[in-house]
Order: sequence, then C-alpha cells, then structure tokens
Amino acid sequence: MSDVSHGARPPRLLVLDGNHAAARAELHGAGASEPWRLFHRGVLSHVPGATIDAGFPADAEVTLPEGVALADYDGALWTGSSLTIYHHERDARVGRQVTFARALLDAGVPSYGSCWAAQLAVVACGGACARSPRGREFGIIRDLELTAAGRAHPLLRDKPARFQSFAIHYDEVVELAGARVLASNAHSRVQAVDTGRGGALFWATQYHPEFDLHEFARITALRRDALVAEGQFANHAEVDRYVAALDALHRDPGDAALAERLGADETLLDPRVRWRELRNWLEAQVFPRAAARALLALTLATAAQACASARRRLPGRARRPGRARRPARATTRPRATTRPRATTRPRARARRVCGGRARTGARDPDGAARLRPR
Repeated sequence: MSDVSHGARPPRLLVLDGNHAAARAELHGAGASEPWRLFHRGVLSHVPGATIDAGFPADAEVTLPEGVALADYDGALWTGSSLTIYHHERDARVGRQVTFARALLDAGVPSYGSCWAAQLAVVACGGACARSPRGREFGIIRDLELTAAGRAHPLLRDKPARFQSFAIHYDEVVELAGARVLASNAHSRVQAVDTGRGGALFWATQYHPEFDLHEFARITALRRDALVAEGQFANHAEVDRYVAALDALHRDPGDAALAERLGADETLLDPRVRWRELRNWLEAQVFPRAAARALLALTLATAAQACASARRRLPGRARRPGRARRPARATTRPRATTRPRATTRPRARARRVCGGRARTGARDPDGAARLRPR
C-alpha cells in the first residue's frame, strides 16, 4: 500500500495512545488492537522505513528515547480514547495530554489523529467540547460531507465529497476558537478540523479512518451491553448478528450482497480511500518537515567541516602529515663554536681539542652536524 515518496530520509514519528493502560488491556482482551498499533501499521504501510516511537500520556508523562527532543520528530499521531476531554482540568490523565499536545505544537511538530484527537486538538488550541445532545454516534456513518473549506484542503485531497467511515463517540466539538471545519454530518458539525498554534498545525477527524471491519467488529462486541442499553440494538442477539456480518465482510470484501446489507460502500471498504487522510497528512506536513530538517543537518555538517578545514590552514598551525614537532632548543646552553679544521694539521690534534672524541648535537637547517663541547 506504499504509495508516497518521502525522499532520501525516512521520517521520525511519535504515536500517542490516548487510552489509559486498563482501557488498552480491555481492547486487547476483546481481540482488538491497541489503538496506537493501528496508526503504527498504517504509517508503515505507507512509509516502510519510518522510525516510530510510541507514548502513553494517559498513564504518565511521556519519556522520549535518550538523546531525542520533541523538535526531532517530523510528526505526531494521536489515537482515540475512552476518556472525556472536558475533564482536562480535574483529570490528570486528560490534562497531561492537553499539555503535551501544546508542547508538540510549540516545538513545531505537526499533528494528526482521529476521534479523541479532534477534540484534543481544539481544546489544546483554545476551543471547547461537550457531550452531544444526540447521544452516542455509532456504526458505519454514511452521510459525511466535505465542507467548502474541506474540498480545498490538503488533508482531504482526492477524498469524495460524500463518503463513509466508522464512528463511536459521545462528545463533540462545540467551540472552534479559530479552527476550520473540513467535514460535517447530521450528528456532529465538526467531523474534520484544521487548527494549530505556534506555527504548527493539528489536523484531525472525528471519525476513525484507521478502523477496518475486523477492528470495528471487536469494539462492537466489547461494547454490546452499553449499545443495547442505549437502544443502538434491540438485544444482544442483534449485536451478535451485526458483529458476525462485519467479520464475514472483512474475510470476503468482495461479497457485494453482504456489503449492501451492511450499507458499506467502497469509500469504507477500500483501504486506499479510507487511509487517504493519513497519506495526505504525511505528504503535506511530515515529508516537507523531514526534508527541511535533513537539509539543515547537512548544511550544519558541511559548515562544521569547512570551519575545521580553515582552522588547519591558519598560519603557524599547518603541519606535514606524519612529521613530529621539533623540540624547542635549550637557551641556557652556549652554542658550540669550532675552528675550521686545517687541512695540514694532523687528525689526532683535532681529536684532542674535543677531548679525544667527537660528539654529535643538534643539526643546522642545512642538515650539517654541529659539535658541542664536552
């Protein structure tokens, strides 16, 4: 499914799971993937060489790998969550996430995510969310429509004007604080949003592009009691039949009759269409940042090499490779003086002048030996 080009340097991304540990364990126990793994797989399907770190801010403060700073990431992805975003002032699990989302944006890191991420993005940038008066939105959502801003926005490039996706949420955005609405439906006005702060953008959807039929079947089975209590299904048997149909279509996506019975079209079933928001975000936000950071690193390395080379060429610093520095000459020892040897004087006489033997000392620049007194 890899269909995007990122240049020579694969990006480094941070995936943040908005769920606390108990919620992740509950999903895993029901046969669903932990939410962060869905985005992890989605990114690698588009960019196999990407470096992806995972963080869990609902559990504790995010600890980055040694030597890595927030600004070293080319993008951050946020999952959904079972927490309530408007509890951020009294629930530390929520407050940590709002604070960390702001820190990422202030560090210049573009962000993207789904469901909880849309609410988190708006709250982090000054907006507000509340419980929907229409209750929980659940299931295959068939009436998602791009707004005028959405049709011209890079997040939704090549997305049909009307499309389907999965949704399961109680809360929704109610105050935008300057954010732009990119998609809407009858249940929630804000189904996709563009916001940001500090020069970095946070694009997010209220719906779940990362879900496939299998994942949604497992989540439906997990929430069966609540769904029946809310009136989404008449009874547990109806939930079970719905889950079985989702699983069957997942195994055989070409079953047109079953797809029609579930009301699912190609915008939901074709992963290339369903993942288009992620692909567009990578191309528009992540790859340009990765390329710019790679260019900056190359420029700085080249400049450092040039400075080092210039220092080696400074006067008095140049040395021939392999040649040792000449030891300093002693200033307290008198310089040796000799008389020219007379060609007619016996050789023995010259030896007595030097105490009977010749001693070799330092050499002159021309390489001639100088005698020094005994």
